[in-house]
Amino acid sequence: MIPDSLKQLLSHVDGHQRVTWEGRDVTLFNMAWGEMVISLQGAQVLHFQPTGDTGWLWVTPTPQALPGAIRGGIPLCWPWFADERYADESPERNGPFHGLARHAMWRLDAVDDHAEGIEVHLSPEERLHSQLTARVVIQANAQRLNVEIISENIGDAPIKTSGALHSYLAVHDAHQCRLEGLAGARYLDKLRDFAESEQQGTLAIRGPVDRIYHTNEAVLLDDGQRTLRIGKQSSDSTVIWHPDSELPNDTPADAAKHFVCVEAANTRLDPVWLVPGAQHLLGTTISRG
Repeated sequence: MIPDSLKQLLSHVDGHQRVTWEGRDVTLFNMAWGEMVISLQGAQVLHFQPTGDTGWLWVTPTPQALPGAIRGGIPLCWPWFADERYADESPERNGPFHGLARHAMWRLDAVDDHAEGIEVHLSPEERLHSQLTARVVIQANAQRLNVEIISENIGDAPIKTSGALHSYLAVHDAHQCRLEGLAGARYLDKLRDFAESEQQGTLAIRGPVDRIYHTNEAVLLDDGQRTLRIGKQSSDSTVIWHPDSELPNDTPADAAKHFVCVEAANTRLDPVWLVPGAQHLLGTTISRG
């Protein structure tokens, strides 16, 4: 589910092409295996649609103007998640919510295009952190979308990080959704001051949800019309978020019912310590369930 203006741009592309949308450089892919859109602000996948299916990701129809980030797709929360600013180098540790990556400009380093799919490599245009580097690898084909962010400590001291791949999954109606794979997992409820509970059975969206589940299992998101499987790599936190009526400023009420966030993350439950020279890969893989 993407804005009509982005759909129109895609309809005129055969292969891949770089264009401007909402003041941002985006790369459009319209291939035999399907469609994909990547914003070079934030190295953010905005759209993925395998041939013969509808789009798997949601984007707000009313995105913020620059320098604001686009709500939707798969934003990169790096090198920290939410306000867990372990790696924040600002004097007051008051850097932007969800980190630096999603506001930064990224460059397209390589595109490996073949009949069955595509692999895209991106890196920031400018240095984002004195001790950490990041690069992103996106792999897409008719069966799945895989997004990875690889961090490396190039400094001379250990550093603690958090992060997330903040996937906005497109659904018919959030209130009809059921999420499988979380039963028995402990979670922190951010709407109840991080109170800890245990998930009993299937999770249904009946109101605002903002939870961090301590699990490394895949989640199945069933909206009654389609089931998506959200797997992940090197992550023991799964964040489930839906605002319900508590809407962000850039999200109209009639659009908000069409997404649920299922995020592969490293949070306060599983922060990552990187010693000098070490790397960490955080990944998410979305496929049909």
